[in-house]
Amino acid sequence: MASVTAVKHNVPSLFSACRIITLLSSVLVALGSGTNYIFSAYAPQLGARLHISHTQLNIVGLAGNAGVSVSGPIWGRIVDFRGPQIPLVGAFVFSLVGYAGMKRMYDEGTDSGTSISSAHFLLLMVCSLLTGLGAHAGVVAAVNTTARSFPESARATTTGLVLSGFGLSAFFFSTIARILFPGDTSALLLLLSLATSIPMLVALFTMRPVPLPQTYPAPKDDVNGEYELLPSGEVEPSTTGPDVDTVSMAGDSCVPLADIRPENGLSSTPQMGYNHSHLGTDNLPDVHGKMLWSTPDFYLLCVILSLLGGTGVMYINNVGLISLALFAEANPNYGEEKASKLQAAQVSTLSVGNFVGRILIGLISDFTRSKFNLPRAYSLCIVSSLFIISQAFAIGVSNVGTLWMATAFLGFAYGSLFGALPAITIDWFGLAHLSENLGYLSLAPLIGGNVFSIIFGRNIDAHTPREDMNTSRGVTRATNTADGAVLRDVLSERRCFAGRECYVSSLKVTLMACMIALILSTWAARRDKHRQKARKGSG
Repeated sequence: MASVTAVKHNVPSLFSACRIITLLSSVLVALGSGTNYIFSAYAPQLGARLHISHTQLNIVGLAGNAGVSVSGPIWGRIVDFRGPQIPLVGAFVFSLVGYAGMKRMYDEGTDSGTSISSAHFLLLMVCSLLTGLGAHAGVVAAVNTTARSFPESARATTTGLVLSGFGLSAFFFSTIARILFPGDTSALLLLLSLATSIPMLVALFTMRPVPLPQTYPAPKDDVNGEYELLPSGEVEPSTTGPDVDTVSMAGDSCVPLADIRPENGLSSTPQMGYNHSHLGTDNLPDVHGKMLWSTPDFYLLCVILSLLGGTGVMYINNVGLISLALFAEANPNYGEEKASKLQAAQVSTLSVGNFVGRILIGLISDFTRSKFNLPRAYSLCIVSSLFIISQAFAIGVSNVGTLWMATAFLGFAYGSLFGALPAITIDWFGLAHLSENLGYLSLAPLIGGNVFSIIFGRNIDAHTPREDMNTSRGVTRATNTADGAVLRDVLSERRCFAGRECYVSSLKVTLMACMIALILSTWAARRDKHRQKARKGSG
């Protein structure tokens, strides 16, 4: 093979066809992976059909969130070392089985007035867990492939674009459901089972990492051991393998990256440490494994994610219940189709805000870094402030007509949080183990989400009438069918009619949590700024 230093650069441009196809495929996969956000659109109907309490319903939702969070490190490690194919296959299988199982349980229902058995409730949790496993497998593959296919200057923007598809998923599917089959929860679950699995099959053939130009250290001075960076040869995507670990050199056949070496046999992948004196050639640390778990910044970021992400998880899983509580207070005899439209409207608003947040935070992060030389961690301060505003709005809302403002702010804040996370993770811990590190960080929102969601469930259950026919509030609800209006006893569906009193105490808890997160975000940003100065000083 010719000397690596003698080969001329000729890599695909930033807007080349292969990069654009990979980016679009990643967005498609992310769009099919964000359906956990639509849980609120069918959760009240699912709970009513199976006669389970709000606390139990929150546990079902948390099972899906657990599938997302717990599988993070596993999927991350797989995609870091084996590429996106295995996670895509897993996303196809888990999403299809999970939603198909939930649909079957919903269709079968239970006997009138009786809750499902413990075994069936466990099976419902497993189905929800599978949807989370599939969702995270898809989005990890999409984000990792995008991050490795675009340069640092566009990395936050492109990963934010992919994650925006993840955030827009709920809007996309809830809009389809509202237009094509309003009030038909079974049809919505069928749509989800197909629309979350088919994109994964398509991506198996279209979503491939596009390697960037490689740089290698070569001797500059044999005495003092200094190095200079020399470019690698022409790097092009291999047509013989699906992963980034095989590339093509100009004038040569496809070879594994591990076999490409600069002159004098020096390794092309030197070990990097978190200390700024051990940075890699891209001036980024390489923190993973045991070193990650011993890094204070990792725990600081985890606490911030737990507080903010947990707030988002609680609201997202329960915004359908919030809208129904507000609507039912003034309209006890509401129709099923009207209730479904209200839930779908909130889910759509949340999804659009999520979408916009994931795009804008990437643009803001890249702009402030290049224009004002501010670390991307400063975006956490913006995100925390948005969460505070969203919770303050939600506490003050007393009718469903103005709930959209709180929902939009929450969606924007939640999308911004996870849109900024990949770029911050790269800056703090490096790119080499991005998906694995993101997987560990994704465990943090599960902690806050569990705590806040259980608090919410118990709060709303405490304000919900018991299934007692002698109660003073024997309210009935009209459900539209092909034969006309059929009255059903709403008490068997365990709905709360106290309006904002059903849940407002829970929001006060999350408001305080977001204020704490703002303080910690400011501290994190200052630490990152000092670290940035230290790196420049050592250079």
